Amino acid sequence: MANKYRIKYQKFIQQLRKARLEAGFTQVDVGKKLKKPQAYVSKIERGERRVDVVELEEFAKLYKKDLEYFTK
Repeated sequence: MANKYRIKYQKFIQQLRKARLEAGFTQVDVGKKLKKPQAYVSKIERGERRVDVVELEEFAKLYKKDLEYFTK
């Protein structure tokens, strides 16, 4: 069961990164807009740091995406 969730989370991370690139942002840009260091964004995109729902809402708003976009 854990593997199933790991695969789903990897797909989520891919969508998160794709949304950032589609929005035309670098990791540095996102960090500045969220008042976080670039390493925060990098660790999330590498799967080293998990995203909670409040953070996901911030990313979605910044990237101009619906939350459903990240579950494709």
